Amino acid sequence: MKYAFSTLGLPGTPLARSAALAAEHRYDGLELRAHPEEPLHAGSPRGDRATGLRAVTAAGVRVLGVAGYARVAAAGEDEPVLDEVRALVRLAADLEAPFVRVFPGGGGLPPDRADANAVRRLREAAPFADRHGVRILLETHDSHRGAAATARVLHDVGHPAAGALWDVLHTWLEGEPAPESRRHLGEHLGYVQVKDVASAHDLTPIGLGDGVLPLAEAVASAPTAGWLCWEYERRWYPDAAEFAGLLGEGREYLERLVTHGHRAE
Repeated sequence: MKYAFSTLGLPGTPLARSAALAAEHRYDGLELRAHPEEPLHAGSPRGDRATGLRAVTAAGVRVLGVAGYARVAAAGEDEPVLDEVRALVRLAADLEAPFVRVFPGGGGLPPDRADANAVRRLREAAPFADRHGVRILLETHDSHRGAAATARVLHDVGHPAAGALWDVLHTWLEGEPAPESRRHLGEHLGYVQVKDVASAHDLTPIGLGDGVLPLAEAVASAPTAGWLCWEYERRWYPDAAEFAGLLGEGREYLERLVTHGHRAE
């Protein structure tokens, strides 16, 4: 198993600093939040991308994925969405990252229309991503937060360069048991995003293992050769504890879960 964390927990932090924290606490990679308020995003010039890649590589870690905000199931014209996805794919390729995260974003639409939008756009974008050595991952989130709904879309897309990012919080909020979520995702699974919260009514991020999410079940269901990425949403909860101070304990907690959950293997 390999371990990463999202830079969402360190909003605005220079990439070299995030990479140094990852190396210090024995994480293997970073999931980069690709937003204009962050050091790197889809509009960043090539020179900045090269500098960012050197900073990460020098620390001995890698970029796991580019966490974008394209909404592939949303209403509207296809081309702006596809342009956004392609830009994220190019950024990921420049950073030697294997994955790009996209959202469904089909809220307010009938489920069949949201599905059709996502299937059509992912079918169009997947070959482009494949040519760049990148896999587009549809996160279990918002209109498709259950793994069953996400897998339904990906089954119809039918391309290996379109997969799933399993956000354990959202499948739990949907009421899916972790083993069921894993079964639905099957070969579509790219990697697993873990976090913890106090309750369904208080989503303020807290340390791993301090809340109610079924992390042991999720980790036990994750592929042993895959990635676990800790997404600590401090960007949206500025009063939450500083993420940097939690990284060491979080890494140790995940390793204990992996050792226990995969003992039989």
